[in-house]
Amino acid sequence: MRTLVDPDVYRLELQRLFGRTWSVVGHVTEVPDTGDFVTRYIGEDPVIVVRDRSGDIQVLLNVCQHRGMPVCRSEAGTATQFRCIYHGWVYDEQGKFLGSPVAKQEMHGDILSKSELGLRQAQVGTHAGLIFATLDKQAPPLDEHLGEMGWYLDLFFGISESGLEVVGPPQRFTIRGNWKLAAEQFVGGDGYHALSLHRSQFDLGLLGTTEAITATTAPGMEGLDVSFVHGHAVRCSYLVTMDTSIPALDRLAILPPAGMTPEMVPALGQHLDADRIRVLAEARPVVGGIFPNTALFRFPFLSSDGELAGVVGFHTFVPKGPDAVEFWHWSLVERDAPPEFKEKIRRTTVQTVGTSGQIEQDDGECWPAMTRGARGVYAAEQTLKYQALQGESKPADWPGGGIVSEGFTKDDGQWYWWQRYFDYLTGKV
Repeated sequence: MRTLVDPDVYRLELQRLFGRTWSVVGHVTEVPDTGDFVTRYIGEDPVIVVRDRSGDIQVLLNVCQHRGMPVCRSEAGTATQFRCIYHGWVYDEQGKFLGSPVAKQEMHGDILSKSELGLRQAQVGTHAGLIFATLDKQAPPLDEHLGEMGWYLDLFFGISESGLEVVGPPQRFTIRGNWKLAAEQFVGGDGYHALSLHRSQFDLGLLGTTEAITATTAPGMEGLDVSFVHGHAVRCSYLVTMDTSIPALDRLAILPPAGMTPEMVPALGQHLDADRIRVLAEARPVVGGIFPNTALFRFPFLSSDGELAGVVGFHTFVPKGPDAVEFWHWSLVERDAPPEFKEKIRRTTVQTVGTSGQIEQDDGECWPAMTRGARGVYAAEQTLKYQALQGESKPADWPGGGIVSEGFTKDDGQWYWWQRYFDYLTGKV
């Protein structure tokens, strides 16, 4: 457990993991127009996410080339230039150095040319509306990082022609726990903890009945765990049993994907292929994660008025030292959904998995306690256990890729996450 509190391990994580892999830094609808920007983090490196004049998204290191002052101190806004308040160095929205006050004095010197004094640019890519970035110029392409996870990511956030949009700025708060505890729980697809940690949700009838916990098949525990050697993972839950002779789109109209009304379902047939339609109708992805620190959600849930609505959104877990993590949450809605339904989904998402959500309050109780425990002499020597491995048992007709395990949710996804983490820290990746 020493890895949860060791400052030397943490420094390696910043250098060898966050310094080299791809991180999610936002959603494309947060920067829709020229000059729109938000400020985010890759590891502990501050970055500016901005839409440039050509319509492309740039991610720039928010550190002035002169003396290291942030050049942008707002969380969001619109600007095509960023000016450091310390000595007045100015950069454009692509990070190019434009100049500094008293131009004739050339305070930038003559050692480096102006073209060499721009802000560091990240590699940037998007998939299903998510913005990914890496400050490592040698990192492999985003498609290679995602691998077959991209197919499932489309089933989370790319099932409609118009796509999703962010509702409001992301929520965030700091937890006094290690970032890996949050990341591996979600990115690893840990569903088993719901039976004990989220027992109150069963008591309230939101995740099933209390009696079902003791049954052989607890609700939500049976389905497909999809793991990837890249460290990503997805949990696909079996839906309510329906007559399979009913066309898949008709079944989806009975139980639409979270965030959609029955009236929106027919349009899916023009946007998605038969395999994706079938998966949505039979065993749709509900929770998952992208290595190293992003969690994905899209599942049905009761709204505060007792009607079936849904939860749609994502988290990132930004490290703030060995014993602190900043929890970021984004709520998403379908662009074409009716306004009143968008508001219902927003409220349900925030009340369920937002920073004060009834589920995340439970999760946030564990991570600080586990981190504190790891400081002890004997606790530090103890290992974290991932011994309940399902192994691959992929249904013959399952159309998606990955290492697929059918049955009760187990530790496979988290184990692959830790293997990928180990490979980064030891330089194998």
